[in-house]
Amino acid sequence: MTLQSSHNASKRVASLALLLLLALIGLVVLSTGLGFIRISPGAVLRVIVERVVGDTGLAAGLDPLFSYVVMDVRLPRILTAAVVGAGLAVCGVLFQGILLNPLADPYTLGISSGAAFGASLALVANVTLFGVYSVPLFAFAGAIATLLVVLYLSSFDGQMSANTLILSGVIVGAILAAGISFMKYMADEQVAMIIYWLMGSFAAKSWTDVLLALLAVSAGLAVAVFYGRDLNIMSLGGRSSDSLGVETARVRKILLITGSLVAAVCVSVSGIIGFIGLIVPHLMRFLIGPDNRRLAVLSALAGGILLLCADTVTRAVLPVEVPIGVLTALIGGPFFCYIFRRRQRGIAHG
Repeated sequence: MTLQSSHNASKRVASLALLLLLALIGLVVLSTGLGFIRISPGAVLRVIVERVVGDTGLAAGLDPLFSYVVMDVRLPRILTAAVVGAGLAVCGVLFQGILLNPLADPYTLGISSGAAFGASLALVANVTLFGVYSVPLFAFAGAIATLLVVLYLSSFDGQMSANTLILSGVIVGAILAAGISFMKYMADEQVAMIIYWLMGSFAAKSWTDVLLALLAVSAGLAVAVFYGRDLNIMSLGGRSSDSLGVETARVRKILLITGSLVAAVCVSVSGIIGFIGLIVPHLMRFLIGPDNRRLAVLSALAGGILLLCADTVTRAVLPVEVPIGVLTALIGGPFFCYIFRRRQRGIAHG
């Protein structure tokens, strides 16, 4: 690649990043105004600025109810959806880059199911030892345990087999699903809450959820960008990465734990939401290429947009609110089949 073409590529990526960022901000403002009580984008901005700056005169003339609806009901939910979408997309970039498998993401690897199992256990047992962080910590423990089991099942003689990785995730996910079903059976009056949580929802989210998800996703994105060059080199193969000075085993372990942590926190906040981590990295890779440093940032923005769009549809457009995990599965399932079929065709012709 010449210097000029590299410069043009960088400008194109920067333009796309700016476009996605503006689209995400605009979508947040527009989505905040949609619902049973319609609020204009201008009024939404006035309420937000008034709360941030503390100048009550900025919201003069507006219905006092608007401030409560925007700041305490809708905006925490909307921002949580955007941050979780970004986190799941970053997880998809990490898992696909580490494992060199286009079908890898927290959902298909069983990581989300492991986090859900841990979180469900905390809910059923009513664990409050760690306060508000009890469910996320149990979810993280479940995600890490699932990751270790899946990697063990897909590894032979110290070598990890990408071909059996998805199958291992399906097997472990099925076992965890049985465990979750047993806990739902034992939950009695809590079963409705657990079922709704497992299907994925951003209802009744608070600013604590926004902060928790934002901290985890920001840290995960920073790690993904920091190790993006190493991830690019690792895609060349083990021998090439070792010869170029990349500590493959250490980097892989760091990124797997990072992705599992982000997925665990996202699942603990929103429930199981599948296929965001599968769809978004593929779309961004098609637009900007395979550079993981750029891919992580743009996928985070696009993931936030996609999940926020899905949440807005189910919250403000559909006559009945459908759990967000159901909606993303309906969208992502056919896409997964397409990717799987194309991969099989590539193997057959390769």
